[in-house]
Amino acid sequence: MVSVLPQLNELKGAALDLLFPRFCVGCGKEGNFICAACQASLPRIEMPVCPKCGKPQTDSLCSVCVNWASDIDAIRTPFRFEGLIRKAVHEFKYRNLRAIAGQLGLLLADYLKENPIPCDIIVPVPLHPKRLRDRGFNQSALLAFELSKLTGISVNNTSLIRSVYNVQQAKTANVEERRKNVIGIFKVVDVDLREKKVLLIDDVTTSGATLNSCASLLKSAGAASVWGLTLAREI
Repeated sequence: MVSVLPQLNELKGAALDLLFPRFCVGCGKEGNFICAACQASLPRIEMPVCPKCGKPQTDSLCSVCVNWASDIDAIRTPFRFEGLIRKAVHEFKYRNLRAIAGQLGLLLADYLKENPIPCDIIVPVPLHPKRLRDRGFNQSALLAFELSKLTGISVNNTSLIRSVYNVQQAKTANVEERRKNVIGIFKVVDVDLREKKVLLIDDVTTSGATLNSCASLLKSAGAASVWGLTLAREI
């Protein structure tokens, strides 16, 4: 018996596009949330980068990472957090443009294809339940599930939780405050990730403090390795 699910999904997508046409967040052109021309102009991070935090520079550790006793194996990011990618993330997170997650997830999948990272399981950086209720969704989880669809790598969205409601990292003043702000705010609630190579997903990284805090816990719970992959980073 021939499955009709793919055809039904195509029809559903076409109907939604008719009712809610997509417009580029950059130039306003109808068709997609980031049109081909605007996507080509996204502010990409080019090699070489710091082997630890992924900041563009020489192949050696940057001045911050030299003195950073981090637990995360490394962080990688395709784009600088500026221009159109900043606007796309803002529309996604703060203006409820959840439908853009598919295209942003594709950008991550394309990057991962060109820059392979050791990975058995994808884990999104969790939101505190209060912030999740306020926003209505976890943008990192949406990105993780879109990436999973495209790569076939499973998502674990339950083992790592955020147990403390803290100040948002974007509202802290400097690297030292960001690192203090994430101490003790996460918990691992089971050991499904033991011996797994974990890929942590978040939308934006600034200092890497949030990802490192998650990595510390995951490794304490037995994870074999923890890498971070974010859509954009502040430079």
